[in-house]
Amino acid sequence: MPATPFRADALAGKRILITGGGTGLGKELARQFTAQGASVHICGRREAVLQGAVAELQAAAQHGGSAQYHLCDVRDADQIEAMVENIWQGGPLTGLVNNAAANFISPSVEISPRGFEAVRSTVMDGALFATLACGQRWIAQGLPGSVVSMLVTWVWTGSAYVLPSVMAKTAVHAMTMSLAVEWGQHNIRVNAVAPGPFPTESAWEKLAPIPKANVGAASKDEVPMQRFGRMHELCNLLTFLQADGCEYLTGQNIALDGGHHLAAPSTFAALGRLTPDDWAEAKSLVRSRAEKEKAQRNVS
Repeated sequence: MPATPFRADALAGKRILITGGGTGLGKELARQFTAQGASVHICGRREAVLQGAVAELQAAAQHGGSAQYHLCDVRDADQIEAMVENIWQGGPLTGLVNNAAANFISPSVEISPRGFEAVRSTVMDGALFATLACGQRWIAQGLPGSVVSMLVTWVWTGSAYVLPSVMAKTAVHAMTMSLAVEWGQHNIRVNAVAPGPFPTESAWEKLAPIPKANVGAASKDEVPMQRFGRMHELCNLLTFLQADGCEYLTGQNIALDGGHHLAAPSTFAALGRLTPDDWAEAKSLVRSRAEKEKAQRNVS
């Protein structure tokens, strides 16, 4: 069993929404939350993926934990409002994890308006809409709440080759600090986490599609601990931020990266070594994988 500093039912009675919780980091967080007794809600755009995730989460649930899914495009404020209202009818949420994300590597001069919008609307707009939908209800009902947004260490340094993500994540970082001050009087905590390299299949294939691109933020070579992050380590930090007992902690972005950003560039600057042919290969591989995933979704 992975190490944990928490009692087994640390999140019993908590009700937590995780956006984009059907895959990757979001699903792993949901798995630990349900195992610790939380009622977890996940959302996304692909119903088959969400159904499969909920089946896994229900099998892992303990101490009264449970999982439900909601079809929702976080880029659409009306869909988020409808989802949160539906959840609230069964009882108020105690926490929100802004996890939904989009990203791709590209020379910035090649970014299209459509590509920028796809990332910005998912990362920035989605986090804002979900946070406001929960915050408005907590404030109106006089309830405490905990918001945690999944960020990156690039919010402090910037990063080449992932410009839309850097801009959107930095905006969410500013939101975190701003709302921590504005909502502190309402006992609503607003924090963020900046994970280092925690490999997940869906994200890693886009950020390191060819071996030569496995550098910088997608490499363990310059991490002081000489390894990638382990999923239970990230889950434990999120449990801490959603559990009772740290109500005075707010407005923080906590790096969990083995010291990476302190010791070496935790960005994609090293992609400057790639040739035009390397970039063409990377884009071809990403496009091929995306088409394969689309075909699989259509079959299912």
